[in-house]
Amino acid sequence: MPTLYVVATPIGNLEDVTLRALRVLREVSLIAAEDTRTTRKLLAHHGIRAVPAGRQARLLSYNEHNKAARIPQLLAALREGDVALVSEGGTPAISDPGLDLVAAALEAGFAVTPIPGPSAVTAALAISGLPTRQFTYLGFLPRRSGERRRLFASLRHDPRTIVAFESPHRLRRSLEEMRTQWGDRRLAVCRELTKAFEEVLRGRISEALERFAEPRGEFTLVIEGARDVAAPATEEARRDLLQRKGAGEPAKRAVAEVAKRYGLPRRQVYRMWLEIGPEPAD
Repeated sequence: MPTLYVVATPIGNLEDVTLRALRVLREVSLIAAEDTRTTRKLLAHHGIRAVPAGRQARLLSYNEHNKAARIPQLLAALREGDVALVSEGGTPAISDPGLDLVAAALEAGFAVTPIPGPSAVTAALAISGLPTRQFTYLGFLPRRSGERRRLFASLRHDPRTIVAFESPHRLRRSLEEMRTQWGDRRLAVCRELTKAFEEVLRGRISEALERFAEPRGEFTLVIEGARDVAAPATEEARRDLLQRKGAGEPAKRAVAEVAKRYGLPRRQVYRMWLEIGPEPAD
């Protein structure tokens, strides 16, 4: 039976591809590529001809803009032989128009086989230093600020690590909204993974805002999940308050900043402030 192969391809470094993926790309009758230019570079790098001798071109563009017209063409091609689906980079069908082709192929009765490999999600998660046993994947964050705020509010108490993609021109706004909704959580900001200018910042949201004043490149964000806000208070927040009170910081400012930093209700933080005791005498 003809098969649709869902082939993971490099997210940056052209060497990050499996031997099986290269074999499949050599053998299939047609390659459906989200970006044919990127795929041509990959094929050329590994000595695979897009137009084998005596055969027709094997590359066909398939993306968000032309998928409605392309799906019938690709299903017709599957009746004649195997087809490979590749995205611009990483694993197809994950936050990717390939999902629609996979669903259509399955509905038509074709076999669909994964050729696993690179993924920005798992790459960023693995090097983040944050818990990986469970995580929530958000894909690309909503473009509109109101939608982002509602999404972040819905996840305020989710204890799982969060993974998301964001564009450079919206990165700062998203980070600011995260800090407002969640407090100054720990995170890893992964920029241009596996590429020449790869950079990973591990720290707090406030540190990311300071570092990326003019963001450039592709960003994968891995953010710490919520802590148990139902508990009396975290020791970390209590120590922060103790240091601020010892330094003579005014109660109003200290409470507001600690509540924002740790994602705790202001009333709860104010009670902690009172529990610490009187401010030191001059």
